[in-house]
Amino acid sequence: MGVFLGYVFLGLSLSAPIGPINAAQLDKGIRNGFFHAWLLGLGALMADVLYMMLVYMGVVHFLTTDFVKSFLWSFGTFVLFYTGVESLRGAGTIAVQSDKEDESMMKSFVSGFFMSLSNPLTILFWLGIFGSVLAKTAAMYSRDMLLLYSMGVILGILLWDVTMASVASSFRKFLTPRLLTVISILSGLSLIAYSLYFGYQAYQTIFAS
Repeated sequence: MGVFLGYVFLGLSLSAPIGPINAAQLDKGIRNGFFHAWLLGLGALMADVLYMMLVYMGVVHFLTTDFVKSFLWSFGTFVLFYTGVESLRGAGTIAVQSDKEDESMMKSFVSGFFMSLSNPLTILFWLGIFGSVLAKTAAMYSRDMLLLYSMGVILGILLWDVTMASVASSFRKFLTPRLLTVISILSGLSLIAYSLYFGYQAYQTIFAS
């Protein structure tokens, strides 16, 4: 049981650092409520599960090639920049939209999925940290236990997803419209800042290699 909880904590550790997903969830929760923020996080989780499966299948060399890394950095730049600009454009309308959800929930899910899928930092985690942990675990436990402990990682990510969605949606109930607008602007700017970092990494991968 203690080992399983350790893997749950590993999943929480993956999700907890402030990054593009958390910033986008905060903005979604403030703008559209709990379910939009939760579905964005769930979309990101599906991308995590996809990479977990790739690690299981040993597809590591393909993902670490310069071509794939440059594509992911470039695609991530576009996704984050677009999401950040959309956040800034809608910041002034939060007060008007606070009681209605006029955005497709599927769009929130897809946004989270592609945001995580195109994040090379996510790949570094799954191929680096999880890959090494998986190798160690495989040497000590059966395949069934390996699957169980992997489910612990997913459970940890899911718990953080629900927590972030709850916190973000609670903000819109207790904060003033002006402060909600400021938070949305800061979230948008942080996403754009991440997109610039991703763009720089894409440039380094393409031209400096």
